[in-house]
Amino acid sequence: MADALTTSADLLRQAEEALAKSDWATAKRLFARALERDETPEGLEGLAQAAFFLDEAELALDARERAYAGYREAGRPVDAARVAIALAWDYRTVRGERAVSDGWLARARRLLGGCGPSREQGWLALREASFALPGHAALARERCSEAEALGRELGDVDLEMTAIALDGLTRVSQGEIAAGMARLDEATTAATAGEMRDPIAIGFSCCYLIFACERVRDFERAGQWCERVARMAEGWNIRALRAVCRAHYGTVLILRGEWSEAEAVLSEAAAVSAVRPGEGNDVLARLAELRRRQGRTQEAVALLSQVEHHPLAVLCGSAIALERGDAAAAADGAARYLRLLGGAMTERAPGLELLAEAHAVAGRPTEATAAADELEAIAQAAGTDSLRGAARYAAGCAHAAAGDHEEAREAFEDAVQLLGRAQLPFEAARARVALALTLRDLGRTDAAQRELTLGRERFAVLGAEAEERRATTMHLNRPAGERPVLSARESEVLRLVAEGLSNKQIARHLTLSEHTVHRHVANILVKLRLSSRTAAAAYAAKHGLTE
Repeated sequence: MADALTTSADLLRQAEEALAKSDWATAKRLFARALERDETPEGLEGLAQAAFFLDEAELALDARERAYAGYREAGRPVDAARVAIALAWDYRTVRGERAVSDGWLARARRLLGGCGPSREQGWLALREASFALPGHAALARERCSEAEALGRELGDVDLEMTAIALDGLTRVSQGEIAAGMARLDEATTAATAGEMRDPIAIGFSCCYLIFACERVRDFERAGQWCERVARMAEGWNIRALRAVCRAHYGTVLILRGEWSEAEAVLSEAAAVSAVRPGEGNDVLARLAELRRRQGRTQEAVALLSQVEHHPLAVLCGSAIALERGDAAAAADGAARYLRLLGGAMTERAPGLELLAEAHAVAGRPTEATAAADELEAIAQAAGTDSLRGAARYAAGCAHAAAGDHEEAREAFEDAVQLLGRAQLPFEAARARVALALTLRDLGRTDAAQRELTLGRERFAVLGAEAEERRATTMHLNRPAGERPVLSARESEVLRLVAEGLSNKQIARHLTLSEHTVHRHVANILVKLRLSSRTAAAAYAAKHGLTE
């Protein structure tokens, strides 16, 4: 009898109260009961919101489409636009249909045309900004500015701070690290200090900070914020938001070498995102990278086949190609990754590191140096040990390819120190192995063996089985009678030394600096285990290198 006396308006009011308490299941039940009596667009929109938080994506999408139709029929364009903006997000993340998503955004903008200032206009601008990244940073900045101004005008802290956070992320992506992080700090402070009320706005603001930390490889900070956001999202029972943040936290754990925890985090995120292809693809690409590092290459390839066009999948596939000895395919893939990102500066870092290494392996030192130099500029702007270490590793690869073994040794030693200090054990171990090979080329076999052993031990602790096997099968001692291999440039310098030219004359002849020629001569003497230029000239004559 009591239920029969409850009006549809009473049920809607109770349902809204349940939403405010993050009691999604109760809200869904109450909205459904209200709709049985009277299908209103308000009831449908509320049902969609509850279903969204319960991860019932298709129900949310269907209810929103019906709510949109109801608001349009009632002649309420602003309300219809609000639902259209939500549908744009649904179609992009739930169904992965970008064209349909863009259509809903266009519909919302037309509906809001001629209307006075509203929070809907601000959220439309933010959606357009987020969808514009990473390829169209200028458009994203413009839309963020529009939303920020609207937020201030309307006194809407949620809108204003979310706009500031997204603008901060965009600035970080463009290389304005200090300015971008300052804006992100401001927005996150507002979120955690209780100034913001909308859980979605709070979640987005915090997640943008996490994304920025990941891009500049500020892992300690990212880890702290990931956990904080995860706890906040848990309290609100927002599984979808928690999954996005956890996916990025999974990458942090991968890089820190905490692979068991990364496996659990990414598996959880993959399960939650399974109904959202737009988000699920990102998680699968990150999981594939974990598999690659673990040496479970076939599993990585299988995952990549499901998301082959995702930028992270392209990068992971390129790394696998390099591991398999196909440097040309690796370089092509790294270049494709960079094209996909456009002008997103900080996100280019892993692609540039791989590109430098691939070019070096392929014997293209000039191209390797160009990639390493661009990475160095990014690392200097970011100022983190992890990016500086990556830049020094890339520089080491370029120097080694050019035959500048002493410069390569210094670069790889720097990389080992910086990557170790940044707590990136996999990257540090790879740098040790590269250092071992360079020390071998310098004739320092004992030191090379020590570094190789340390690298192999680190791989074993991590569970990087393929890298451990590769390190185990490396030989640092040449068979008796085998001549050391000189680079093309070293052979050229040796020939000119044998002709009696001084370092200054050789530098002029080859258009090099005298310092570079001095380095080459020193490397040649070490490699050939000779004591002087005279001995080098005699060696060249004996082995027919003076032709």
